[in-house]
Amino acid sequence: MTKTQYRTIIVGTDGSDLAGPTVGRAAWLAAREDADLVIVCAYTRLSGRVEAKNVATLGGDPRTGMVLGREAANAALQAAVDVAGAQGATIAAALLVEGEADAALLEIAADRRAELIVLGAIQDRTLVDRLLGTVAEQVTKRAPCDVLIVRPPASQGAPAAD
Repeated sequence: MTKTQYRTIIVGTDGSDLAGPTVGRAAWLAAREDADLVIVCAYTRLSGRVEAKNVATLGGDPRTGMVLGREAANAALQAAVDVAGAQGATIAAALLVEGEADAALLEIAADRRAELIVLGAIQDRTLVDRLLGTVAEQVTKRAPCDVLIVRPPASQGAPAAD
């Protein structure tokens, strides 16, 4: 059995409560593997018309779990850079991408020939998540590399490990 050397690690951030622990885990791994860390924050802007159509069709806000607007994305990205820097990781890039998070992570991982994608995932699922799938589901199905899913700490409502 050969050990995979991670040379490039991609981590997604959205500024949520789980973003800090997710970026922290990715940065910790990058520092120990002497790997480059690429931080990605995807964000969206929906026009009023598109938003109304999606809400009417899906029965809820389709943007749940998305970073809304460039300003919020910049804040999330800066927070992630701060967390990664505190772990001693080499930050190769911090990227803002307008669009879907799963597509952004997969495209950047392929372009940079990443060996690992790290992202957070909660266990509660909304109706929209059940219909369309979550970012974590889409990435794990289509990733060209290893994927590490970071769960919330038990203190944030996740079940404790036995």
